[in-house]
Amino acid sequence: MIQSMTGFGKHVVQLPTKKITVEIKSLNSKSIDLNARMPSAYREKELELRKLIANSLQRGKVDFSLYIEITGDETSAQVNESAVKQYMKQLKSIADGDDLRLLEMALRFPDAMRTDKEDIDEEEYKAIIKALKGALSEINKFRSEEGNVLERDFLDRISSLKNLLQNVLEMDPDRQGTIRERLEKAVQEIKQDVDANRFEQELIYYLEKYDITEEKVRLANHLDYFTKTIQSNDSNGKKLGFISQEIGREINTIGSKANYAPMQQLVVQMKDELEKIKEQMLNVL
Repeated sequence: MIQSMTGFGKHVVQLPTKKITVEIKSLNSKSIDLNARMPSAYREKELELRKLIANSLQRGKVDFSLYIEITGDETSAQVNESAVKQYMKQLKSIADGDDLRLLEMALRFPDAMRTDKEDIDEEEYKAIIKALKGALSEINKFRSEEGNVLERDFLDRISSLKNLLQNVLEMDPDRQGTIRERLEKAVQEIKQDVDANRFEQELIYYLEKYDITEEKVRLANHLDYFTKTIQSNDSNGKKLGFISQEIGREINTIGSKANYAPMQQLVVQMKDELEKIKEQMLNVL
């Protein structure tokens, strides 16, 4: 079973006077790359929240957002009058407008509102953790569903590679016969007497040089290993990436040794399938 690194999760917890919302979005990345956005009053808990996220998601470019909306009558936020007046003064110097319009614009700027810093209430922090765990559960569910789609695509392409490899196996005797005829014809065109035993030895040498038996066996083993790994309980994106590299190495060697146009056409198709696997592999956890 594999997981995608792409996902989204959101969870909301309602308290008597506050609404806590956590959103998490992730894309592919070689390691965990976490960007956290939260009110400054909660920054002291950032490291703990980061640790929870990293342990759950493991890898990916992650955007974490914590929103605290006050729904009760009381609020600790106040207008920062000096900052707002200064903003309005600067806006007047560059554009005409009535005071109400300028006030609306000024209130959108940083530091227009100030909040008296208070210690985070224990129950409130528990609610934040609950919202975070809920969002992590949602994003991991999303990742698993995306992983199922990727897994089906990978297995289809591995099956296609196995079919192409079978075509290579069936074609190989004709390829060897063609290479042998080509070498014999080249000798005849030289119009010189050649020692039959020596010629046979040289022929065997060249046929062995173009032999792809080992590559065919290794490629078949790599394809089976890929299938076995993708169906394991853990998501092994990096391991599958290494196996893909080995598959590519064997395909390239078959192509360089083929010396036979029909087989080289099969190799091109195999490379195309593998390239699509590698592209999707970048998104696997």
